[in-house]
Amino acid sequence: MSSLAEPSLRPTGSVRRRKRVNRAMEGLATLASALAVAVLGIVIVSVFLKGLPALGWDFFTKNQALFGEAGGGIANALAGSLVLVALATAMALPVGVLVAIYATEFASPRVARVVRLALDVLNGVPSIVIGIFVYALLVVSHRQNAFFGSCALAIIMLPLVSRSTQEVLVLVPQSLREASQALGVSKWRTVLRVVLPTTMGGILTGTTLAVARAAGETAPILFTSSIFLNQVIWDPRHPVDSIPFTIYFYSESPDPNLHRQAWAAAFVLIMFVLVTSLAARYLLHRSRRKLTGGARPRRPSFLRAFAFLRGG
Repeated sequence: MSSLAEPSLRPTGSVRRRKRVNRAMEGLATLASALAVAVLGIVIVSVFLKGLPALGWDFFTKNQALFGEAGGGIANALAGSLVLVALATAMALPVGVLVAIYATEFASPRVARVVRLALDVLNGVPSIVIGIFVYALLVVSHRQNAFFGSCALAIIMLPLVSRSTQEVLVLVPQSLREASQALGVSKWRTVLRVVLPTTMGGILTGTTLAVARAAGETAPILFTSSIFLNQVIWDPRHPVDSIPFTIYFYSESPDPNLHRQAWAAAFVLIMFVLVTSLAARYLLHRSRRKLTGGARPRRPSFLRAFAFLRGG
């Protein structure tokens, strides 16, 4: 009776070739990632070095300096950006969440696809087109003010908030909805009391990303809130300054002092976007762990920080 030949466990030439190709592709991916991080680091360091002479306490507490004058700051631009982004968030957040809830929980599949397509198209519209639209619709018949600027920024934020909320709502297990409805709870109460609290971290993630994008927009502000007084204004009925518009205005000026302040304002804006992006990443990390229910073993703090930065 012939014995069966035992299979060899030694790698053949084809296996070795696949391993070499796999290691080569992993190396290329790692190199590309390191290159992207290096570019970001170079941009941040170069902007910081060029804006360092203007950074100081007066830069954050004083208004813009007149042409030829030394000093000055961006206090009015900081206040204006806060007013614009706060109003835009107050308008875009509830509308975006309600649209996401309707498309995910109540609409038919065909209507949901149409809503998602409309949001994706709106997300791809250039911001300058949105600024011109708001200018023709509101500013021409009235005058520039912070509220109209916030309306333009809210249109930009709406698809980001809504699409990110939809993606998080899909992650909620269907068993939670079924258990709530099996107890006699209506569907809208299930969404309000069960689904939304579970996805709060993901909703905040999309909101922070939308805020980061809206805070750096310049084109809509040019058409809606660019004729303002050189003072701190909190009233949205009047035009206000903003950090992106200040960077644009200072960079076009022949005054070297304003050039340095433009670099400093750009560094402040970059750091704001960086901090909000890290906060969004942290909230998304917590939301995913809450939805998946995966309790990972406790790791040392430095390992948790490293895993968070690399997205693990």
